[in-house]
Amino acid sequence: MAEKTQEQIYIIPLRDARRAPRWKRSHTAIKDIRKYLEKHLKSTDVKLDRSINEKIWDRGAENPPSRVRVRAMKFDDGQVQAELAEE
Repeated sequence: MAEKTQEQIYIIPLRDARRAPRWKRSHTAIKDIRKYLEKHLKSTDVKLDRSINEKIWDRGAENPPSRVRVRAMKFDDGQVQAELAEE
């Protein structure tokens, strides 16, 4: 693995996931997290940790949280890894 060049904590709003049909809201929230990190860290190679997935799907497909706190690390090769930040 290449060296870390950047590490940042983001609070990602997921209110826009409410625009999706009720049974697709958690799936849309995961897509929104990827899109947010791609935009802010300028990389298309985004890997999400299992902890983020479990947090989003914890309350089912219809009721994801309205925001999530994520620690994102960007490496020299352009890859971004994100994990749930402890609160």
